[in-house]
Amino acid sequence: MEATAASVPPPLPASRPPLPGGLGTVMALATLPLLAGTALPWVLLRPNRLAPGEFLRLPPALLALALGLALLPLLSFRLAPRLTGLAASLAVFAGFWLLGDRTGAALAGSAAPPIARASAASGLWLWLLGAGVAVYGAGLLAGPRRERWLAWAWVPAVLALFLAGGLDRWSVLVEGRNEGPRWAQELGQHLRLVGGALGLALALGVPLAVWAAGRRRVAGAVLGLASAVQTLPSLALLGLLIAPLSALADAFPALRAAGLGGIGTAPALTAMTLYALLPVVRNGVVALHGVAPGALDAARGMGMTRRQLFWRVQLPLALPVWLSGVRQAAVLLVGVAAVAALIGAGGLGSYIFKGLQSAASDLILLGAVPAALLALGVDAALRRLETLLGRWLGRAA
Repeated sequence: MEATAASVPPPLPASRPPLPGGLGTVMALATLPLLAGTALPWVLLRPNRLAPGEFLRLPPALLALALGLALLPLLSFRLAPRLTGLAASLAVFAGFWLLGDRTGAALAGSAAPPIARASAASGLWLWLLGAGVAVYGAGLLAGPRRERWLAWAWVPAVLALFLAGGLDRWSVLVEGRNEGPRWAQELGQHLRLVGGALGLALALGVPLAVWAAGRRRVAGAVLGLASAVQTLPSLALLGLLIAPLSALADAFPALRAAGLGGIGTAPALTAMTLYALLPVVRNGVVALHGVAPGALDAARGMGMTRRQLFWRVQLPLALPVWLSGVRQAAVLLVGVAAVAALIGAGGLGSYIFKGLQSAASDLILLGAVPAALLALGVDAALRRLETLLGRWLGRAA
């Protein structure tokens, strides 16, 4: 027995699992813009929205801190992979904290000429780009593990900084406070345009998809027409609608009295509805075609009528895929609604185009950032609904 025990090799010490090679490249690519951001101006000070200003860089003490934080996600990935999400979140929070600190310090110490606006400069945007890539890489590294929440720890931290007034001197928030009620009005108009166009697209697209699903030639023609509409640039489609809608309003004054015209909400809703038709109809046709023939045969064997077959079998089984098309249409509409401001439909695009015309980046951000957040929120909410619906239908089956 002693000889047998002596021949058994001692157990090897537990080794760290190998790190994914591709993620190392991602974290290295995140570090480059983080380091470059520290070498560039962080804040732009101007006496007003349009006047040329003065760029400020980070002071030596904060520069040393920023350099350490820039290297932290990559070092954490190599030495303590489970803490990479925390390091990436710290980088995102540090970017906003440094912005609030520098803008507050600059405006508090301004003398003659008075400084009224403190905008984010190229250094901050590069820093946030790198921090965002680090968060993405940390999320991939964590996978479904519990450490995944560390990659999103920056969200409550930045929100707390915002609520505590740490970003109050940032010129974008100053513009938001100045615009106040009008910004809320434009946001409401943006939501009305998206909701109205999505409702019209569903009202037209759902019966169209059901009708085309059982007819191959009809499906080809409908999908071809909807695809052709989407090949048109949104701005060109809005322009093409001006003449016919104006002529229609001239021919029927009652329509003009009801609000129909060549510019404004009517052509915007028309164009947005046409754009949203393709994902709704295409996913509907594909989803209804994808229902297993065995399920349909079993339902027919139970004596279901065609109406019962559709409502009780086809629609529940097709709904998750169909809802994916609705999600694509909703996200698409959030972006197209911004372009509709060019024909007087209002919405967050008003700030984007006003900022482009006057070269005021703060106004552009005042429209672009909420529109982007709205698109991400709609996508996340509908994606979650798809998941819940799929699980519920799976359990029901």
